[in-house]
Amino acid sequence: MPQIIETPTGDARLHWFRADAPRAVLLLGHGAGGGIEAPDLQALAAALPAAGITVVLAEQPWRVAGRKLAPAPKTLDAGWPAQYAAAAGAGLPVFAGGRSAGARVACRTAAGLGAAGVLALAFPLHPPGKPEKSRAEELLDTGLPTLVVQGGADTFGTPEEFPDLPDTHRLVEVPYASHGFKVPKKAPLGQDEALALIADAVAGWL
Repeated sequence: MPQIIETPTGDARLHWFRADAPRAVLLLGHGAGGGIEAPDLQALAAALPAAGITVVLAEQPWRVAGRKLAPAPKTLDAGWPAQYAAAAGAGLPVFAGGRSAGARVACRTAAGLGAAGVLALAFPLHPPGKPEKSRAEELLDTGLPTLVVQGGADTFGTPEEFPDLPDTHRLVEVPYASHGFKVPKKAPLGQDEALALIADAVAGWL
């Protein structure tokens, strides 16, 4: 059963995928244009419990309330600590992360919440076609071990566009993949292979 969490911005809904003998928890928020059904989030929820990682997919208050558009970043950040506290309730190390807008929330808040690290899936380095509006500072300033998993054809920023990362950060490319980690049918890398690459990279990093 999903867990309802009260936050200052409305109720969030946490979906737990539990490991039998967990050694850590990975809390993941979704993006501004979709929910926890995103293929990369679902792939991690399916794969990581077998590696001893309990995965928590966090459905944000705006989505639970049935709204189609995500609120401003400050509102997203305000609802995150209560969700983090629920994930940390078992006393295990918690890695905070998410895809796209969810990755930005984790980058901005993880250190202050006491997270063990940050997972940034499809980090939106800039709006499509507007590389001058960079959000790199959010990513560079996590102050924690940080894994970035980025599609090779992500219009929000390809791996080549990222600045030099500090030693605490690691960048993994998913070749040919879009912002949603979809790969073209003609690509030498199949869709299942792309999702497996993401799961393997995250499991190895954790």
